[in-house]
Parts: sequence; C-alpha cells; structure tokens
Amino acid sequence: MDIKLNGQVALVTGASSGIGAGVAEALAAAGAAVVVNYHSQAEPAQALVHRITDAGGRAIAAGADVGDEGEVERVFAQALDAFGRLDILVANSGLQRDAAFADMTLQQWNEVLQTNLTGQFLCARAAVRQFRRQGVCEGLSRAAGKIIHMSSVHEVIPWAGHVNYAASKGGVNLLMRSLAQEVAAERIRVNAIAPGAIATAINSEVVDDPQRREELLKLIPYGRVGEVEDVARAALWLASDASDYVVGTTLFIDGGMCLYPAFRDNG
Repeated sequence: MDIKLNGQVALVTGASSGIGAGVAEALAAAGAAVVVNYHSQAEPAQALVHRITDAGGRAIAAGADVGDEGEVERVFAQALDAFGRLDILVANSGLQRDAAFADMTLQQWNEVLQTNLTGQFLCARAAVRQFRRQGVCEGLSRAAGKIIHMSSVHEVIPWAGHVNYAASKGGVNLLMRSLAQEVAAERIRVNAIAPGAIATAINSEVVDDPQRREELLKLIPYGRVGEVEDVARAALWLASDASDYVVGTTLFIDGGMCLYPAFRDNG
C-alpha cells in the first residue's frame, strides 16, 4: 500500500516481537517515527530499532509494563521527549496464562486482565489526553489522533481453557467501542483489529507441526494461517487518512475463522 505517515509519531506496545514488531516496522516504513515498547525483552526491541534506523527511519525502544499506571505515563513522556508529539497508539501488549476454569488461580486471572484490558485502558487514556492537547494538525492527519486496540477473534469466539484471555478480549471490544463513541466528535479515531491464527513464535509449536497445523486449518475457511504482515497492513490502513471515516470498528483478520466453519456442510 502506498500509505505515507511522514511526520507522524506512533507508539506500539508489546512491539519487541510478533504482531507488535511487524506493526511497528510497517508504520516506520511508511514514514512514522516509532516508539517500540517492550516489557521484558529489551534486546529484540533494540534490534528492531536498529533495523528501522538502518533503513533510514526514526525509532526508540522504551521499556514499560502497560499494566502499571506510572510506567505508562513514563513511556508516553519518553515518546514526547524523543519526538515532540504523538499521533498513533497501537495498544498491542497481551499475554496468556491458560488453565481450566476450576483450576485457574486468581493470579492467573488478574495477570491477564491487568495487561490485556487495564493496560489498554491506561495507554488509551494517556493517548486521548495527548491528542486533546495537540488537536488536529492540518496537513499531517485529518484526525487529532488514532488509537488501534489489538483484540482477538476470541472477543466473540468462546475459548474453553482460556476464560481469562477471552474475557479480556471481550472487554477490549466494548472498551474500544465506548471510547470511540465518546471521543469521535473530537476527531480522535478509535478502532480495533481482531487477529485469528497468525504465525508467530508464540504458536510455532502448532504452526510448524504438520498434523496440528492441519487441524488448525480446519478452523480457517480461507485455507492458510495468517502472517504478521496481514495484521500489519490492516494497522497501517487504520493509522492513515485512507480510513478516516472508519470509527469504532473491529477488523477481523482471521481468514474467516469467525464464520463458524463447522457449519460449512450444513452443520
């Protein structure tokens, strides 16, 4: 896509690997300065920054736990110190702590909700405050700011054994839609992306195993596992003026996984 984000600044949380890294790289390739947030993986975050800068882009790495209010405020301050403004937030950080429901500990529940839902709240709140201070910058973007919440197909597909994760992503859905409703009149655009099965390191055991991959493909009508680039291109579009009239929408990047493929043969 020939999308340009020259002069804009993006903060991507959880950007040291996987989908976050792919999104950060795509935004940088389009001309945005990028703040690569990481929690515990500083080395791959720094490596991504080097790839971006070696290609002529601008980027910094910034460590922070998105579930911690003070650390979120600090990483936003780092972004402003480095680049002077903020135009795009991709709230991507997420984790899983899987367990059968009756065996799930309160710590497993709280840890997932703290990062996946509270973390998105804290980052979006900080972004809205900054977008309000800046207002619309004519010639740079038609919006005062853009927020992209990273959700999952499991905001609508139940997932036994992953109740905490599914609950967090269901919460992201109404967080995003309610926030979009509240701030759209200020020209702040809020949307979400809900990936399905994407080939990343976290699910390599499934994707790289022929038998398990075949079982996974039964859930994907389009017949292939998604790539990080599929999500990155969607994020790039949502961050740009090409999607300026898209507000409060979730893009499902899932190869049709949400189409209940078990019913293809009439159930």
